[in-house]
Amino acid sequence: MASEVSMLDRPALDLPRALVSRGLILCMWLTTPCAGPHAEGFSQEGLDASRADLWASANTSLLQGFRCQPASQLSRDRLSALIRRMASQQVLLKAWQLSCLANLAALHGLQSDFPLHPPDLLLFYNLGHVREADCRAFTHRAAQGDTELLANLPDQRAALQHSALACLGVSHPPRLSASDLLLLGVLVCDMEASSIVASDPHVLQNLQRCPRLTPAQQAALNTLLTSGRTVLGPPVSWNLEGLQALGPLATYISSSLWMHVQEAVGLDFFGSMVAACRAGRLSQRDIRHFVTSFLEAKAKAKLMSSRPKRGTGRPCIQGNITAATLQDDLFLLHYDCSQLESCLGSRVLRANVDRLLQHPLPTECQRVVKAKLARIYPSGIPEEQLRLITSLVYLYSLVEIRQWNITSRDTVMALLASDVALENQTEAILQKFLDHKGTITSALLVAIGGSRLCWMSPRQIQAIRPSEFRCWAGALDTSSLPSEPERTSFFFQSPRGPSAAPGPTAAYYDFVRPYLGGAPTEELQRLAQANVSMDIHTFTNLNPCALQNLSVNNVRTLLGQNVGDLQKARSHPTISSWLRSLNKSLDELGLDTDPASPTSPTRTHSNTPWTSHLTPPGEGPGKDAPTSVDIWVALASP
Repeated sequence: MASEVSMLDRPALDLPRALVSRGLILCMWLTTPCAGPHAEGFSQEGLDASRADLWASANTSLLQGFRCQPASQLSRDRLSALIRRMASQQVLLKAWQLSCLANLAALHGLQSDFPLHPPDLLLFYNLGHVREADCRAFTHRAAQGDTELLANLPDQRAALQHSALACLGVSHPPRLSASDLLLLGVLVCDMEASSIVASDPHVLQNLQRCPRLTPAQQAALNTLLTSGRTVLGPPVSWNLEGLQALGPLATYISSSLWMHVQEAVGLDFFGSMVAACRAGRLSQRDIRHFVTSFLEAKAKAKLMSSRPKRGTGRPCIQGNITAATLQDDLFLLHYDCSQLESCLGSRVLRANVDRLLQHPLPTECQRVVKAKLARIYPSGIPEEQLRLITSLVYLYSLVEIRQWNITSRDTVMALLASDVALENQTEAILQKFLDHKGTITSALLVAIGGSRLCWMSPRQIQAIRPSEFRCWAGALDTSSLPSEPERTSFFFQSPRGPSAAPGPTAAYYDFVRPYLGGAPTEELQRLAQANVSMDIHTFTNLNPCALQNLSVNNVRTLLGQNVGDLQKARSHPTISSWLRSLNKSLDELGLDTDPASPTSPTRTHSNTPWTSHLTPPGEGPGKDAPTSVDIWVALASP
């Protein structure tokens, strides 16, 4: 592997070697012309054989480092081998990687090999290139992918669903049969509520794969369950096994529906759900939704019964809460929030706060616990207790947070990586850590999530050593950064200005890509001149105000070979606002470059492309968000 070493030792990248992911090394070694082997007498055939051997041994970790720029230099056969290898290794790529890989595959005419390609990749393929004769097989394969990857491509997502229904030849609204549902898989997650109710009851199996249901879909689910047409039968005949078979759908059952379920069955199921929550097998969002509906049903049933109401302010009726009481999975059914207030003593709470908070307490009960902790710790909650109350963090004001003592990185990670702390609490929590001489390292940034960066103060970000950014730049996920200009431009502002950075190269682009949501117009123009072929996922996350200052030619050169993807995302707010500022459509601007785009005319026979008619698919930082910081310079500084 002498050639690999010589290439990696080259100074062309002008970046620390730690920045170069193993996946990028692999792609660059495979695609960069290198005189080393020839100088040592290696033939081109021998070099190709070595490259083939390297692809054959590439593991998932290497393949996840895929980059489009070096891969664009691969031959058709090498690119085909790469895509098939990704499928066999079940490599999970991100949306920005998949969108440009799909375009490379189309450029080399590889879409027809879709049965051997990763399902996620099929989601990004130009549907106009799929023959009618292949539409069922294509739909079935694509339906195994993760449609959430298309979050920034609303028109592609709509086209995928509409084309799938056209392939099945169903009416509108569709009444899907069991065989239709088997073919559509996860694509059912985008169906309208009326279709869920009208379809075969096997639709439940499809809905179980949905990451979330809209309120209308939740109502449709409850209508279907109430009808008794599913394998569970009418609610009065439900049993524990049937409810458990619903999986995550059980968390959407309404309180009115729970009132029709036999009490013993409901109690058994409630206990099993709480046990799953305490074991960490359920998300806080799902369990809280379930508990709220279930307890609401129990409260309604209690009002309808002849038993006296246990109102607020009554003395402890259920008996004092002990450590043993908290072990009961039905604890919340015995102690409502008023009884929690009356029956939970300070000594028990102090010793068992973690055990108590393992229960999915409703918000009202969480406030009761917070008030009791305030009485126990009037000067602020001790650090060892802070790590145990992560589910309560979102209830604390910035003033209350400033009373805390945070000396450990582990405490910061527990509070900010819990997915419970509010974004605007980030600065206050980190400041308490910094006040005790803590330092923000790359590992800490990755642990708490890159999106936390936009909630840090300029001083906090400036205190991070440039080497920390460079070391973990590729691991920081900042794709959810807000895009308003006054809230994102700080990422690229510098006393030295953009011209102080090195000229943009493909390698430079790879490492600033996660931060481009805050890039000013000047930086985007420089990148356009460097022919970086920006992917559509990154493009839709650009600052809309900076984008509106770009010319049509700037956008065309910035996207390069990916410019046709504008059709797949033309309803995205960033792109639609840019088009409105120009008062023109993509067609009028000459950016509808692909004649077989998803908006092509309808298909006519089995050899024509499979196409569809598209229709558009149906609290950021506060005023104190940072306004000046130099992440861009941190990335580029020596």
